[in-house]
Amino acid sequence: MNKKIKVADLPTFDPAEHLKNDTEIAAYLSLVIDEGDPGELAHALGIVARVRGMAQISEETGIGREALYKALRADSQPRFDTISRVCKALGVKLVVQPTHS
Repeated sequence: MNKKIKVADLPTFDPAEHLKNDTEIAAYLSLVIDEGDPGELAHALGIVARVRGMAQISEETGIGREALYKALRADSQPRFDTISRVCKALGVKLVVQPTHS
């Protein structure tokens, strides 16, 4: 018997549940940055901000919680200043490396 599973019955995957420490967070953000999609980077920073506590990140950045939620959606285009402030509050930094050996 093949029991059919409805998509609606599948559990939702939340990456935040799997980011347990700074090393995992840094690895996750590095992978997202390597993909080169700015919307995904904003979304990933939002996920990490939820792990750390959006209220705390809001306080440390000086950006309101609602504004952070809006800025860190996958379809947003946050300013570099916002990305920089969020990274600082998360305790991570963006690193520039040459792409050629």
